[in-house]
Amino acid sequence: MIFRDLAFALWVSLKTSGLAALAASLLAVPAALALAGADFRGKRALLLINQTWMAAPTVVIGLLFYSLLSRSGPLGRLGLLYSQTAITLGQIFLILPLITGFSYTALRQVDRRARVTALTLGASRRQAGWVVLREARFALLIAVLAGFARAVSEVGIAMMLGGNIRHVTRNITTAIALETSKGEFTNGVILGVILLVVTLGINVFVTIGAKGKD
Repeated sequence: MIFRDLAFALWVSLKTSGLAALAASLLAVPAALALAGADFRGKRALLLINQTWMAAPTVVIGLLFYSLLSRSGPLGRLGLLYSQTAITLGQIFLILPLITGFSYTALRQVDRRARVTALTLGASRRQAGWVVLREARFALLIAVLAGFARAVSEVGIAMMLGGNIRHVTRNITTAIALETSKGEFTNGVILGVILLVVTLGINVFVTIGAKGKD
């Protein structure tokens, strides 16, 4: 695998997974905050559904979005199949329950007195929510990174929705699958190590940055 192919595959992995983690976080964190801050009928059912969704195989999610985005599907007119956008959409759906579940656990561990104190001092519900988010910011960051790691390492969705097209949708994981299918196991291992090193570097950088702001 030449350097240009490797660089592009790595870029696709980081781009699609990064966008997926960002979009999923914008949906998951507010949902987790709402679940953690209130008790209502059906809450346990929602949490159970979220836990079940967390265990959904990537191939099933890929098949679901393939049926939606294919020419015969309801969203086929958008022409998104075999594109980076399609991969990102599938990954959002994949990691949304993961970030929601981890964020919910993080927010539930925040001392309830933080929210009560903020409300007592005249803060609005939204401002009190920001207080809780601030208290759990490091744990929430870990939840987002876990979602990113899950997205960047999956192969089923990327293969089914991206098509593994060279210089278009091929990412590191689909490149590993391709090299392995050709019997180039050494190249597959090298690509895997590169992906692990890059992901580790991002996690270390973000973690150090977050601690520096504490």
